[in-house]
Amino acid sequence: MMIERHGAGHGANPSGEWVDVQSLIGTPQCGGLVGESAALRTVTTAIERFSPYKQTVLILGESGTGKEMVAEALHQLGPSPSGPLVRFNCSNVVDGIAESQLFGHVRGAFTDAREAHIGCFRQANGGTLLLDEVGELPLRMQSKILRAVENLEIQPVGSFETFQLDLRLIVATNRDLRAMVASGTFRADLYYRLDVASIRIPPLRHRLEDTAALAAHFIEHYNRSFGKRVQYISSRALALLRAYEWPGNVRELAHTIERATLLCENDRIDAGDLPPELVEEAMAHLAVLAPGLLVPGTGSREPFGTAAGQPAAELTLDDAMRAAVAQSLKAAHGDCAKAARFLGISRPSIYRKMARYGLRGSGARGPTGAHA
Repeated sequence: MMIERHGAGHGANPSGEWVDVQSLIGTPQCGGLVGESAALRTVTTAIERFSPYKQTVLILGESGTGKEMVAEALHQLGPSPSGPLVRFNCSNVVDGIAESQLFGHVRGAFTDAREAHIGCFRQANGGTLLLDEVGELPLRMQSKILRAVENLEIQPVGSFETFQLDLRLIVATNRDLRAMVASGTFRADLYYRLDVASIRIPPLRHRLEDTAALAAHFIEHYNRSFGKRVQYISSRALALLRAYEWPGNVRELAHTIERATLLCENDRIDAGDLPPELVEEAMAHLAVLAPGLLVPGTGSREPFGTAAGQPAAELTLDDAMRAAVAQSLKAAHGDCAKAARFLGISRPSIYRKMARYGLRGSGARGPTGAHA
């Protein structure tokens, strides 16, 4: 990796070194996925194994992880790459015409049906249909989807004619379908039919080693979009990107780099070009992971996490932050505002972390409005 140290003509850079963006760009994985982490390799291996077949694939992952990119890769590497790739977001189904949106209708099938419509299943014939956010489908439509999946046959609304389909179905969701089956909001028979070949995309916080390559990829993209010429990013900015938890996943990182590319005044991005709230949380994480950190409110130095009997060197970022929040709350006697000041983060930030880690304070209101 080419690293250029701060020198004359490069502008102020408190981190002392600049990293050439080109040196961070790795070889794109199948489907254009960016990164070389073990977690991402598991995804690309699954894509390579499933793509040659027309088997239905279920893609699972949080919002912003790249489910649509995985679907595109399965289509491009699949048996019908020249066929259409039709995307349908199941959260957009309109009550009363959902069946028509999916399976089409004939002219006069219902009020305002002035023209026939073939529906997304027939639009995807000869190619791939992506049903995104499949967990949002109403129960009554799930049984109709099950029949279409099992028989690859649909019947338009108002028609006695059925159509045999030749397509690959890919479904994606950020919902826990197994939990929905248990609660009765998702059909068990449809779930087991879909969950034969599944790909789970890890959240970005589980592959933070890919943030530098992703950042470089997005810098190049926004250079082209905005006519910019960003060539360097500071090592301090990269450290902050890697220390942040990315609740919005890759989509949030893309928006962060878009903002930084627009804000920077020259050919380089520094920490000051990143959103202040991101810097705040990332700095708190970096402080937690620093060896010999002063435990808030105690006056003694002890690595966070040792109170739980786990050596600091073995802690993951998530483990360390949970331990830090717990110890800060203990030192603050449950006062959330004081614990937030100990960590150097805002009260909304500590409320989010308390909710995430199942921690409670005392005498202070948490994010739900109940006493924490």
